[in-house]
Amino acid sequence: MSRYYQVKKVKIPSTGRDIRLLVFIPKKNKRPKEETPGILWIHGGGFLTGMPEMIYFTRGLSLVRKYGAVVVTPAYRLSGEAPYPAALDDCYSALKYLKEHADELDFNPDKIMVGGESAGGGLTASVCMCARDKGEVNVAFQMPLYPMLDDRDTDSSRDNKAPVWNTKRNHKAWKIYLGGLWQKEVPVYAAPARQEDYSNLPPAYTFVGDIEPFYCETLTYVEKLREAGIEANVDVYPKWFHAYDLYFPFSKMGKQAIAEFEKRYLYAAEHYSAAQSKKEG
Repeated sequence: MSRYYQVKKVKIPSTGRDIRLLVFIPKKNKRPKEETPGILWIHGGGFLTGMPEMIYFTRGLSLVRKYGAVVVTPAYRLSGEAPYPAALDDCYSALKYLKEHADELDFNPDKIMVGGESAGGGLTASVCMCARDKGEVNVAFQMPLYPMLDDRDTDSSRDNKAPVWNTKRNHKAWKIYLGGLWQKEVPVYAAPARQEDYSNLPPAYTFVGDIEPFYCETLTYVEKLREAGIEANVDVYPKWFHAYDLYFPFSKMGKQAIAEFEKRYLYAAEHYSAAQSKKEG
């Protein structure tokens, strides 16, 4: 048991079946409700692997432990069990849970954020697009870290042989996730890089390494947000392969990336908000 937070395990309905959530509620560093964000944090794993307990060694946990945010992380359906749109449906259901339980969890519903690494970063973008289009939850800030956004090859994902994640693994992951949609007409919610309308999406921060497959799609995502008038920032780390910060968090550049991420989060927590409409999700 942590002295910094308590963890609740809950089940919520999604499409097809119930899903499990881990809900992290701060005990120390607790801020006044009006200053406390509620964050949906989505684990990575190429849509094919992973679990919400990964938060214990990823960027999401520090937002609770060090900065007093409320964080929810879902056990979304993996693509081996159910292809798109199951994972997105589950993550969106978790987002709605977050909004609907803001009073109970004691955070400001106008400071809802979404973040995650890798496939979780791709689902972050998808959830934000879905939330914008449905109009049920307004998201104040997004943190799609080295996100998996594009089912098509880019200059950096084509013929990539970097450690951890490469072209071969990327093709396999997308093929399983998309199922019958593979190499067909792919919806923007499945592969957010196919989106053409970036207006009214939340401000964003991300970072990425320059030798990993998702380098180009990450930069393109930030560029298109900026073209739509959305504040978006990216830090690029030289010679970083995929998820470098998780493998080497105590390296010089790892510490730098984590510190910059937390600095950007704190700025967003202070400066960004998105008032919730009275429409019930």
